[in-house]
Amino acid sequence: MQHEALRIGDERIATEIASEIRSPFDGSVVGTVSLAGHEHLDLAIGRAHSRVRDGRRWPRHRRAEVLEAAARLIEQRVEELATLIVNESGKPLRFARAEVARAAITFRLGAAESVRFGGEVMPVDLETRGEGRLGLYERVSRGVVGAIAPFNFPLNLVAHKLAPAFALGAPVVLKPPPQSPLISFRLAELLDEAGLPPWMLSVVPADPEIAQALATDDRIAVLSFTGSAEVGWKLKSLAGKKQVLLELGGNAPCIVDAGSDVEAVANSCALAAFAQAGQVCIKVQRLLVHTSLYDAFEMAFVRATEALRCGDPRDPETVVGPLIESRHAERVMTWIAEAVKRGARKLFGGERYANIVTPTVLVDVPPDAKVSCEEVFGPVVVLERFGTFDSALERANDSRYGLQVGVFTRELSSALRAFRELEFGGVIINDVPTFRIDNFPYGGTKDSGFGREGVRFAMEEMSEPRVLVMRG
Repeated sequence: MQHEALRIGDERIATEIASEIRSPFDGSVVGTVSLAGHEHLDLAIGRAHSRVRDGRRWPRHRRAEVLEAAARLIEQRVEELATLIVNESGKPLRFARAEVARAAITFRLGAAESVRFGGEVMPVDLETRGEGRLGLYERVSRGVVGAIAPFNFPLNLVAHKLAPAFALGAPVVLKPPPQSPLISFRLAELLDEAGLPPWMLSVVPADPEIAQALATDDRIAVLSFTGSAEVGWKLKSLAGKKQVLLELGGNAPCIVDAGSDVEAVANSCALAAFAQAGQVCIKVQRLLVHTSLYDAFEMAFVRATEALRCGDPRDPETVVGPLIESRHAERVMTWIAEAVKRGARKLFGGERYANIVTPTVLVDVPPDAKVSCEEVFGPVVVLERFGTFDSALERANDSRYGLQVGVFTRELSSALRAFRELEFGGVIINDVPTFRIDNFPYGGTKDSGFGREGVRFAMEEMSEPRVLVMRG
């Protein structure tokens, strides 16, 4: 069993209060972590803040070497890291392995950007008084990054906060997810092995009221938060003058237009809806299907859903594992019951076994039922039919969220219209909304977030231009 003390730079501090990390699947104890008090988080922030200038001076070639070494070490330990993710978060093994591979890519992107991300020479002689001068700007880190990460991608979403910060030379104070913090400590060990200066990273598990200091403390220059909309916007309201990045929730729609390949699209959508028990912020939640295809699609989608394996996340064939905590399983079941009470019909699923909720397909759901208008973050899909493509666009936009949307269509004009009119951070044509590559700008509109991740785009958020004008 793994036990982790607080990591504050190169110091390890075991506190009197510890948290047990239990498997969501069988309840077994995976490990324990010390929990920070106010004084510990204050110490971590103070030490990081005292090294901001050292971080900016840290040579770019060394940043690149460390990030590339971290990527290699991750690639060498895929099974070890994936197993830890499975044990503490309940993520099925096949998806945990994929997450580890993505984390290596994220650090490799950081290595590349650390030597490429810079500035620009600007013309200054736009008027007489600018003659004889050289003007340029360089982007420099804003300062300490306070990072708060979620449980559902406990390695790669941590990497998306660390890699851009380290590529800029910005120290990070990381609050790992309370349900799955152990992988963050293992990653920190790999970063030590890669040569990261110890003062660049602190890992401090903490209860929410203590971690709130990452938003309120003025020594934190950037707050990077991934999690629920409710918590994210609250933290932003407390953050004062600091730069804030919010990657929040969604209830992603997927439009299936006339002429689509019913079987292929149904299979893709079933996997995108129910993988990892639907605990993905861009998972398919609302399926909007053209009326000409609807009946055939409904049958194909239910068949595809029935074929998905549920159960032990350690089984490489499992697609639907447990929800992270019993309270989340209870919430999902309550939302399903609410929809059924208001007239929805269950075509499949809707049963609970411990923390596992079977993949659930609902039809005739009122638009204002929680499973339709809120983020279910569980294995539930709402099927709807539409008559015209414009009505599908309107229905997709009828949400307080706007993270990503999928559109299957054979019409180029429809694809372009979807891109122009859908109010989402990402419009994915002829694929599901869960598609993400780690270099592109990722983030949402409306209640889905503020700012963008994707290593270079996160670096832009975490840095600011500094201008130099030289007179000859």
